[in-house]
Amino acid sequence: MEMTQSMVMDRENEGGEKEKGEESSQENGRLTLADGGVAEKGDPKVNSGGGSGGVSNGYPTSTAQSPKEGAGGVPTGAPRTLVVQQTSLDRPRETWSKKMDFLLSVIGYAVDLGNVWRFPYICYQNGGGAFLLPYMLMAVFGGVPLFYMELALGQFHRSGCISIWKHICPIFKGVGFAICIIALYIAFYYNTIMAWALYYLLASFRPTLPWTTCSNPWNTVNCLRYLSTDSNVTWTNTSTSPAEEFYTRQVLQVHLSPGLHQLGSVSWQLALCLLFIFTIVYFSIWKGVKTSGKVVWVTATFPYLVLLVLLVRGATLPGAWRGVVFYLKPDWGKLLSTTVWIDAAAQIFFSLGPGFGVLLAFASYNPFHNNCYKDALVTSSVNCLTSFLSGFVIFTVLGYMAEMRKIGVETVAKDAGPSLLFIIYAEAIANMPAATFFAIIFFLMIIMLGLDSTVSGTHTHTHTHTHTHTHTHTHTHTQYAHRIIRLVFKSIKVLHVFQRVSVSGTSRFCADVNMMLGFSPGLFWRVCWVAICPIFLLFIIVSFLAFPPEVKLFDYIYPPWTTVLGYCIGVSSFICVPAYMVYHLLTAKGTFKQVRASRGLGEGLSPSSPPSVLLTENTIKGRDAESRNTSHHGFQNLRFRHSRVQAQNTHKTHTNTHTLT
Repeated sequence: MEMTQSMVMDRENEGGEKEKGEESSQENGRLTLADGGVAEKGDPKVNSGGGSGGVSNGYPTSTAQSPKEGAGGVPTGAPRTLVVQQTSLDRPRETWSKKMDFLLSVIGYAVDLGNVWRFPYICYQNGGGAFLLPYMLMAVFGGVPLFYMELALGQFHRSGCISIWKHICPIFKGVGFAICIIALYIAFYYNTIMAWALYYLLASFRPTLPWTTCSNPWNTVNCLRYLSTDSNVTWTNTSTSPAEEFYTRQVLQVHLSPGLHQLGSVSWQLALCLLFIFTIVYFSIWKGVKTSGKVVWVTATFPYLVLLVLLVRGATLPGAWRGVVFYLKPDWGKLLSTTVWIDAAAQIFFSLGPGFGVLLAFASYNPFHNNCYKDALVTSSVNCLTSFLSGFVIFTVLGYMAEMRKIGVETVAKDAGPSLLFIIYAEAIANMPAATFFAIIFFLMIIMLGLDSTVSGTHTHTHTHTHTHTHTHTHTHTQYAHRIIRLVFKSIKVLHVFQRVSVSGTSRFCADVNMMLGFSPGLFWRVCWVAICPIFLLFIIVSFLAFPPEVKLFDYIYPPWTTVLGYCIGVSSFICVPAYMVYHLLTAKGTFKQVRASRGLGEGLSPSSPPSVLLTENTIKGRDAESRNTSHHGFQNLRFRHSRVQAQNTHKTHTNTHTLT
């Protein structure tokens, strides 16, 4: 949402004369700075109560007495108010109905399918309990600081991943477009996984689970039940389980496609499941946070209920202890491997999800003085604990499978990714008492986890559209594609962090946080934002490029041209960054120096001006004296730089209301 503001800024010069810079006002609004200044049509409704007032957008304000009368003749004893009006085209901004709506939305977004299947797998693959050390280090020094930073940026600027760049550095707006494209790719990936889970869910309502027998039309002569009680059954290298054949031959129908050169026909069953998933996503967000905030009460809490039920059930199975020992037994020698640290960094960053723009969008609906610092610590801690809990849920069942087959846990846990859920875990559930019940709640949990992530990612697009266009208000498949998208996402994230640190500046950002919360981030957070986080992200990208993982699906090795195609898909998002830079420089009015002076290259307000909020020069929501004194200097910079900036941006459209007293 672009901004034009009509300003009358008063200040006293050295000779005692008052300087006044004035510009044209909106037809339905006016900005004045005067004693008891009165705005015309369109000014916010201020309700006085004692010494403070409140406005229609719900933000508190208080008035401060003007300084003593000086040479300029400014009278004393009356409040001086800077009022910025909004146009009639603006609508009231949505906010969360309850604080828990926001917390559950963030938890639902952060806790996704990767917490259930990927973390347990990479944990035992990278040293078991020893892996928790690099995982926690990456979380403390990398993931959580980025998580906190994005929540604070979204809450302060009240903008999405595209519109926020006008406050920081407009020339980097292409980063926001790239984030939206990547979020769209990820949504397609998650929707496909949910479509598979929906297929399994519907199949679970049959009297006999179809992946428990070898008498189905899709089964082959090599089908053999792992847990058969028949002593004459002998397992060979060519044998396959009924769960594996159901997944590969009935759900994916891999046997009908010899390769990418001959994909085969569309599976109408999966197509209908995918359409149903997209429909659910649409109706979950069609009225913005008012509907999604209610949906997360189910989608974010139900998975925890199921995880607890499965944990209790798995702990009572014979051999469960074998899986737990295998999961937690530390192999400290693995810590000397670079791969372990790469996996730990990739898991924590991709699990918490900073850089997608989702946290920006969610936090933008918060009250201005909401304690996003505490929110960041709580939600990121819940995410990490959920990953750890999921490991017990998975490995108690794997220990049970190993006990029943009389083999090692490492043999059972050879599959990773979706195969761990749809083959190994599905077969384990099928051999439990009350198998139908556990199958239904398990695959319903998978759908809920994916739905949270998809709905959150789609919020990036709806929020961007709503707050980029002022005249409208309307309220995402393979493992290979997932790896390519993750690589490009991390590349965008590095650029995202570097831009914020270099252009916005750590000091300015900390001043913004102090304005919101009444305290400034400490030295630890500053060091993480400036040095540690960018180094970690660059480490992941360089390691991925230097040691790319093998791209395969079961026994099928993807041809080389698919690697080129994958990187082209990745570049399709990254190209938005330089493309928009060129576009911005070509379309910006004035010389290069004028564009730079008007924040086109990052010279913005210091600290940034928070939209839709009422603030005062000497008081910030009743904070202590030290905070008020610190904020006073920021407001002095804000006053004089605000007049210069707005004088060069009168062609833009203002869509927010804020008051400086």
